[in-house]
Amino acid sequence: MMNIDFSGLEPIAPLRESVGELMGDGIMAAPSFQIPDTIDFDGFQKEAIQMVKPAKGTTTLAFIFKDGVMVAADSRASMGGYISSQSVKKIIEINPYMLGTMAGGAADCQFWHRNLGIKCRLHELANKRRISVTGASKLLANILYHYRGMGLSVGTMIAGWDEKGPGLYYVDSEGGRLKGTRFSVGSGSPYAYGVLDSGYRYDMSVKEAAELARRAIYHATFRDGASGGVASVYHVGPNGWEKLSGDDVGELHYHYYPVEAAAVEQEMTEA
Repeated sequence: MMNIDFSGLEPIAPLRESVGELMGDGIMAAPSFQIPDTIDFDGFQKEAIQMVKPAKGTTTLAFIFKDGVMVAADSRASMGGYISSQSVKKIIEINPYMLGTMAGGAADCQFWHRNLGIKCRLHELANKRRISVTGASKLLANILYHYRGMGLSVGTMIAGWDEKGPGLYYVDSEGGRLKGTRFSVGSGSPYAYGVLDSGYRYDMSVKEAAELARRAIYHATFRDGASGGVASVYHVGPNGWEKLSGDDVGELHYHYYPVEAAAVEQEMTEA
């Protein structure tokens, strides 16, 4: 008769006594450190997240007009008062007909946008048709809602063209989702909204819409210290997205406000 070896199922004694003292029946004793006492755990968690949350800023915008969706963003990444990069790509191509914008934590936005791009491609392969802008934004909102309260920082716009025409949605890291025709997200958004609301018309041409988007981003970078770098402008139409321009905001300043010669310089020139 064969003997079965049960030695591998026996409980293993702790390697070091300092790991923790064993109580009866192999139950570990209470930890030696003090656990913080709090009645409102949700409030404690929110305060802890805010305490380690880095300061950040950006300016992104998108709006629908008669020829599609115009999307624009700056390219500055900041860490509090420190400018960490001037060349961040804040408009991410999800598929040839859909774009996403970045505002919030750069790592969070980049990862979840690329993850959304994979899911949209899998949907296209499984259903033999492109996912709609509504479906893609809902997919992202559901994912972010699942991770709410875990410290994600995402404020994005999903813009694209599908079978129903142009679509634009705002999605945030709490799982919120809004449909609209004009959005601006980031620390420079109040300044961008001022220019955008004053110059917006639905019947604009592509050239006029691109100029409005570029001007709104420039004015936001001029007033907001956390925004800057390059103003990138994309257009999404029935044939997909296309990058129209990428201008340094420092050069745009002299484009919108050309330097005029002072009176003394003019007199010297005339003399």
